[in-house]
Amino acid sequence: MLRSLPSSTGETPAPPPSRAERLRALGTEPFDLLVIGGGVTGAGAARDAALRGLKVALVEREDFASGTSSRSSRLIHGGLRYLEHGHLGLVFESSIERRRLLHLAPHLVRPLAFVWPVYEGARVPRWKLNAGLMLYDALSLFRNVKAYQRLSLKQLLEAEPGIRSEGLKGGARYYDAATDDARLTLANALSASEAGAVVLNHASVKQLVFADGKATGARVVDHLTGEELTVQARAVVNATGPWSDEIRQLDSGTTRSGPTVRGSKGVHIAVPRSRLGIQDALTLLSPVDGRVMFILPADAFTIIGTTETATRAHPAEVRASEADVAYLLTSANAFFPDAHLTRDDLVSAWAGIRPLAASGYHGNTDAGSASREHAIDVSPSGVLAISGGKLTTFRVMARDVVNAVERHLALPHRKSTTDVRPLPGGDIARMDAELAAARQEVGDAATGDHLVRAYGSRWRAVWALTRETPALAEPLVDGLPYRCAEAAWGVSHEMVQTLADLLIRRLKVAFETRDQGRAAAARAAVVMAPLLGWDAAETARQLATYDVDAQRIFGVDPADA
Repeated sequence: MLRSLPSSTGETPAPPPSRAERLRALGTEPFDLLVIGGGVTGAGAARDAALRGLKVALVEREDFASGTSSRSSRLIHGGLRYLEHGHLGLVFESSIERRRLLHLAPHLVRPLAFVWPVYEGARVPRWKLNAGLMLYDALSLFRNVKAYQRLSLKQLLEAEPGIRSEGLKGGARYYDAATDDARLTLANALSASEAGAVVLNHASVKQLVFADGKATGARVVDHLTGEELTVQARAVVNATGPWSDEIRQLDSGTTRSGPTVRGSKGVHIAVPRSRLGIQDALTLLSPVDGRVMFILPADAFTIIGTTETATRAHPAEVRASEADVAYLLTSANAFFPDAHLTRDDLVSAWAGIRPLAASGYHGNTDAGSASREHAIDVSPSGVLAISGGKLTTFRVMARDVVNAVERHLALPHRKSTTDVRPLPGGDIARMDAELAAARQEVGDAATGDHLVRAYGSRWRAVWALTRETPALAEPLVDGLPYRCAEAAWGVSHEMVQTLADLLIRRLKVAFETRDQGRAAAARAAVVMAPLLGWDAAETARQLATYDVDAQRIFGVDPADA
């Protein structure tokens, strides 16, 4: 049973150690565990291990959640579509984790209703959908937010009046949850740091270090200063997702041939919320190829996704293509014929690579039917690699890999506590009361809601910066709820080192502006420059680098890569 949470305190958390202090610790202190990779699985593993009392280091080549963990569908879900492929165990596990995260991180994970319309001749008829949803609720032990509901034709059109009525037979409403994927990852990294882990972004592993044929750490390069140092650790975990095979190539004890991770490319696009006017999220079967896709409400925007195709694109360079965008627009227009969405409606487009375990394909080349279950592999040199899985089950993946570390080091087992310990900011007794308090204090409902949903019980500490420096209450982007205070807070408390850290991952500015945050970058730089010691030349360089980063992530390729 989940424990009850303490009421919100709103106390200002201590900032993490300075970057110089963390670098010094990495190069001089011995560690039980070095985690390579600051995505949600790596950050979760560092948190779990630190909370068990292990001495932990985590290094991330770019920034926390800079890869797949910031480019997902932003869903914490049981995986209704996995029932079709018989992955009942994964659905059961995911459903339990969905309930747990709703409790432990109510600011970052919130209930989301989905409507699934059924049309005449659909691959999934109404009887099959209802049977599947009944099983879906059963696999959550009937503890989902609400039980699913059958919807008649009339009820469905009342719920979503803009949807195509021709051939519509009715449908159903069921419940999952939405999240901020990047901030969920960050919360794990911050919690790991607060538990004593040494956590560093913008630092990559150049080579692994061995003694008597066993991995004993890594040579790490700090990308901000060029400094190199050796991290000594009794165990090494490779949690780099799509980059896993690159780290394996550094492991002299690895003899495996062929890839152990197969990439599945998922593309999403964002359009203004008003263009479709949806009330709830929608689960649809694309008329193009029959695969499951989503149309998701996201504040003032609507997210349409996702594609799912095998890819050989490098994880750092994967982008949406014009063909991907056309597929998603065509699919959405088929269900909302009066919308007439065009390329001009696009606010942003992005792509991520799902790092599916190669073993999960079982000879099947279809990425959509490959298993999302995770796998842990230990090389002859002792490097533990975790692959596969999904955002919803990150905590289970982290727990399992730390259990494997304990066995590898012959340590007595200590039970994971991440199933009962709230994530930072999650100590909120009542979200409605917290939102009301923020709206009143901030004086703007959208900003108040954003602060609570991003920072949880710590929102007061962020907003307090505006009383010390009133200019920090100014918006980073006109018409969006983000404020300059968040740039200052990001630097002081969330390990922000670059404009992309702030505008792409700590906040969703780049996803929600047609210039992908370039104008906001100039405003943010004014706040960040004195805090990070940037002079005029360095500020100009940072702005130019942000432009490159925005193009790398949000640019649309003319053809499939």
